[in-house]
Amino acid sequence: MTAPTPQLDAMPVVASRDDFDKASGVLLERVIFNNRFLILAACVLLTVLLGFAASKLKINASFEKMMPLSHPFVQNYQQNAGSLRGLGNSVRIVVENTKGDVYDPAYLAVLRKINDQVFLIPGVDRSYMKSLWMPVVRWTEITEEGFKGGPVMPDSYDGSAGSLANLRQNVSRSGIIGSLVANDQKSSMIFVPLLETDAAGNPLDYRAFHEALSKIRKQYEKDGVRIYAIGFAQLVGDLIHGLIGVFTYFIFAALIATAIILLYTRCVRSTLLVVFCSLMAVAWQLGLMRLFGFVLDPYSVLVPFLIFAIGVSHGAQKMNGIMQDIGRGTDRYVAARYTFRRLFLAGMTALLADAVGFAVLSVIDIPVIRGLAISASIGVAVLIFTNLILLPVLLSYTSVSPRAAQRSLKASEGDHPLPRWFGRFTRPRWAAGVLVFTAILTTGGFLTARHLKIGDLDPGAPELRADSQYNRDNTFVTGHYKLSSDQFAVIVTTPVNGLLSFETLLEMDRLEQQLREIPGVQTTVSAASLARLYTSAGFEGSEKWVTINRDTFVINDAINYVYDSNPEMLNDSRSVAPVVAFLSDHKAETLQRLVQTVQAFAEKHNTAERKFLLAAGNAGIEAATNISVSHANRTMLFYVYAAVVLLCFITFRNWRAVVVAVLPLIVTSILCEALMVTLGIGVKVATLPVTALGVGIGVDYALYLLSVQLVEQRRGMSVADAYGKALVFTGKVVALIGVTLAAAVITWVWSPIKFQADMGILLAFMFLWNMFGALIVVPSLATFLLRSATPRSEAPVDTQGERAAGPLRSAHEGDEETRSESPLPSDVAAQARSA
Repeated sequence: MTAPTPQLDAMPVVASRDDFDKASGVLLERVIFNNRFLILAACVLLTVLLGFAASKLKINASFEKMMPLSHPFVQNYQQNAGSLRGLGNSVRIVVENTKGDVYDPAYLAVLRKINDQVFLIPGVDRSYMKSLWMPVVRWTEITEEGFKGGPVMPDSYDGSAGSLANLRQNVSRSGIIGSLVANDQKSSMIFVPLLETDAAGNPLDYRAFHEALSKIRKQYEKDGVRIYAIGFAQLVGDLIHGLIGVFTYFIFAALIATAIILLYTRCVRSTLLVVFCSLMAVAWQLGLMRLFGFVLDPYSVLVPFLIFAIGVSHGAQKMNGIMQDIGRGTDRYVAARYTFRRLFLAGMTALLADAVGFAVLSVIDIPVIRGLAISASIGVAVLIFTNLILLPVLLSYTSVSPRAAQRSLKASEGDHPLPRWFGRFTRPRWAAGVLVFTAILTTGGFLTARHLKIGDLDPGAPELRADSQYNRDNTFVTGHYKLSSDQFAVIVTTPVNGLLSFETLLEMDRLEQQLREIPGVQTTVSAASLARLYTSAGFEGSEKWVTINRDTFVINDAINYVYDSNPEMLNDSRSVAPVVAFLSDHKAETLQRLVQTVQAFAEKHNTAERKFLLAAGNAGIEAATNISVSHANRTMLFYVYAAVVLLCFITFRNWRAVVVAVLPLIVTSILCEALMVTLGIGVKVATLPVTALGVGIGVDYALYLLSVQLVEQRRGMSVADAYGKALVFTGKVVALIGVTLAAAVITWVWSPIKFQADMGILLAFMFLWNMFGALIVVPSLATFLLRSATPRSEAPVDTQGERAAGPLRSAHEGDEETRSESPLPSDVAAQARSA
């Protein structure tokens, strides 16, 4: 499908555009360069329209979009979500009295104001909100006259000593110490469940919710009062708020890339054009995202920079080719067309590989990752226009600095350092040493990568720094409340009124007992364990009655009291109830132990009418996500490598060349996973895409190098000579871009967002290792797998001074499978026919 591309010395010097045949070249080239003004006008119009659309792009996130929707755990949760209120997306706000305890009139007055303002924030599920000031929080006790109870906050509260004493007594007998009131009783909690959509169907605006909480925090966090907030919405709000800092680091990265390219080219106009076209691609991509109804979330914020990085990489190759032709005396218009002919097919193949690297992420059934895949694929498609087409057209008008062009040509034709430094790796002894070292390094990396963990490896929110406000708040809450915010819920389903069955409650109670024995579980609660307590209360508080009674009337009374005081523990029809385990952490090992225990219990105790289903609660959803990520991790890599191998085979038509191109990428993937183990980074939604992206972007280097090297070998050059020519033509830009992008993203290490810092390290590593793989491992492999069968001196020369192509063979010269099916075209017409 793709023919080898004519190289630099195969193109005649055309000093004047009038001497150039504008009818030459393939149809696409003629359409583009014979209609340059229309191309520019269309691009300007699109940039204005899409830039305006990009300015309207919203930044938001969604709790549901973080779920693997096809996973059975999530489907079980969604089918019963209406009966499991309070176990989905929620925020916990803790208000501390730093000068006393919660039984302080001034503190309670502030708590009431905070409670009322939080109650009115859009998106709050007000029916299930809990705090000392919410009447749904009740106390119950048994007296000689029977059950007695009421709201924890006395109806007659007026701040007097008597009402405070009454409140203290109600808190003590309500059992909320450790859940809504701190163990030391110096702070209390406002539990805020959230709705994903409002009555009008509008999604929850996490940014607005975070801003509302921040406003409350600033208003009331004064002398004597301190406020803490944790939960998914608060975490996402912090990440969205931190995106301002992220964009700052992107600007730094873009400036660093611009500075390094300018230092290399010494040509301001061409450097600015490369950066301009790459930024234009980002603007187009963001504008199309807005038109297609996407939002920019904290997990896809890396995509714009990746598009910029890919654009800079391809743009630098185009700029380098035009610069060398102009240095030889070719007219700028002709030079732009020559470079288009040489590199369009290689660039298109590389971008297709990039697109595949992004597109395979859509096999992961997590909407946030699918959105990332689609938005990134849109960006890659845009690059075909902005960097493969628009950039050569712009350079055909602006040209490059004559001094920079002469410097580039002199560096290419003279004693360039790259062939001296890297040419030695085409010598068998050096090549063998490189391959042995690579094999040893890969083996060590593979053994290390076997310890790669799935999910979170640290407490709190690993997306943020350990000393971030959110993680400090989380440390305070977990240290002062015995019930953590990490909840793992098993969903018990029965027919209507099935929860009134003694057998069902007994099985729920047995499951609780097994869960409490698992390391990492703080405690458990369910309608069954609460029914035990209310049964005892009905019999004068006797410990002998802390049990599940077989009598239907006793069970009925106990369950009714459970529903009145804890309506989130069962639904109205008494058919669905959660068994909730409160966890000390949400590490993957803890969640895996819980899943295995519940699955074993369900297999043994499920019946036709009673089911124990996984899972609800934030930790239950995370367990499902970890399982999906674990399965998708290898599947994703298989698909991306399969697609890259296919594209490389179509391009090179030689399986040995495919091995040479792909093997260094595999090494980089293994070493990247080993680095994740070393740095303590787990595979989760935020980090899952990085290895696939590394493969898609990394193959660009090999494609640009091998596309030149193979053509030169087909023209009769040896591996060493062909590789040397590839080095000075495209290899030096590969080295430039590898160093540039690594230097740009390494600045992310100082980002306040932890997962962005992790991505900066991993991307910088992959940029550098893919670069070294292309410059060192590729020629070492080519030394043994790819050898020119026709000596350069024996290759005939055609009438236009171009050396005819000899068939490329491997070291096994008699193997007909290894012959190239694509001879070097002698002119553009031949190229068009072979393409």
